[in-house]
Amino acid sequence: MYLESILFSQGFGSRRQCRALIADGRVAIDGNTLPDPDADLDVAGLTFTVDGVAWPYREFAYLVLNKPAGYECSRDPQHHLSVFSLLPAPFATRGVQPVGRLDQDTTGLLLLSDDGKFVHAFTSPRRKVPKVYVATTGDPLDDAQLDALRSGVLLRGETKAIAAVAAHARNTHTLELTVLEGKYHQVKRMVAAVGNRVNALHRERVGGLPLPAGLPEGAWQWLDDADLAALRNG
Repeated sequence: MYLESILFSQGFGSRRQCRALIADGRVAIDGNTLPDPDADLDVAGLTFTVDGVAWPYREFAYLVLNKPAGYECSRDPQHHLSVFSLLPAPFATRGVQPVGRLDQDTTGLLLLSDDGKFVHAFTSPRRKVPKVYVATTGDPLDDAQLDALRSGVLLRGETKAIAAVAAHARNTHTLELTVLEGKYHQVKRMVAAVGNRVNALHRERVGGLPLPAGLPEGAWQWLDDADLAALRNG
């Protein structure tokens, strides 16, 4: 693939902007500046640098972000900062989007990708991907609330009751809830339906993929093949 096309595919701007990056000597491989936009390169295992920052070539981007509170899962946020302000600009340029959304005050595991089939597979209600949330509740949890969450609760605007795959108390005010759907404010509405309230909400897992240990709040990383396999096998 030509160098200009590589930069373009990875989100470094228009083709004219990519050619300008190359002409200005800002693109290198193994420390060697590449001045020719038509240089034909093997993309398998390719890592290049732009302004000294290393970028691995990826046909599709698969990312995980440890989302902090106070960020909206939108490129055009209404009231808060966008999660894209936590990511390098090329990801937005190449069309990366959240795989499902978290409320602005919900923290934890957020997937992002520019692979449309991947996004659809993990957001489609038919796929029934389990998602594990940990909620801090305003009032103590009791067995009746947990039983109701497992049995199913009817939310306003819905015609069928929604049941948690699993629900248990980690302590008196900490609920672990596994759900298959991704409806608007679902966990908060389910907890409210059993007579409690959510004061804080964190997503720990999607499918078989947990939030990577040691990934700081606000940080992101690439998903590798093992991560994708765990996600799909969850």
